[in-house]
Amino acid sequence: MILVMFDMDGTLIDTQALITEHMATTFESVGLEAPTPAESRRVIGLSLPVAMARLAKSDDSVLIETLVDTYKTHYRASLVADAGREGLFPGALEALQQLRQRDDVVMGIATGKGLHGVHRITGLHGIADYFVTLQTPDHNPSKPHPGMLETAIRETGAKADRTIMVGDTTFDIEMGVAAKCKTVGVTWGYHEPRELIAVGASTMIDRFDQLDGAIRQLVE
Repeated sequence: MILVMFDMDGTLIDTQALITEHMATTFESVGLEAPTPAESRRVIGLSLPVAMARLAKSDDSVLIETLVDTYKTHYRASLVADAGREGLFPGALEALQQLRQRDDVVMGIATGKGLHGVHRITGLHGIADYFVTLQTPDHNPSKPHPGMLETAIRETGAKADRTIMVGDTTFDIEMGVAAKCKTVGVTWGYHEPRELIAVGASTMIDRFDQLDGAIRQLVE
């Protein structure tokens, strides 16, 4: 069995503009200077408390909690208006469908999103039953800690050397390396391809139609 784990934001779904806008609104609403879009992109993939601490350059727990709660409030309030801004990247659905047809592959999610958000997004796109394991910061440490992958491996009975993490940030790749898994970096996400290679990506893909072939090569 091959376990293929997917990141969400920046890998499966294109939420860059939405997230960076809400980050800016969140900081401004509590009287802080808004992070730039580039700064916000650097923390996408981390759990919200860790991301907010990095952006605020603070370990003030009260401030961090306020930022997290404010961000969640803004995001949830915008869901109806922004429903069309959480789309799958081109080719994502077809790649998932192709992998789902393989007898030797099971799939899961490892994301900085909360579990509620994962259920909402997978339901929105009709892919909820594609994934046998959902790993989020609700019950795991934030990336790049290997906990999400280690939990998924335990839940599914997979082996680390036949587990593949697919992601767009250094956090995804570092998590995979720490869990002794293979990693596929994608070039369309929020961190530069050279950064993913530098932290140990097993291979890189430029399009989703390259994913199945990359997986086959990694487990040969």
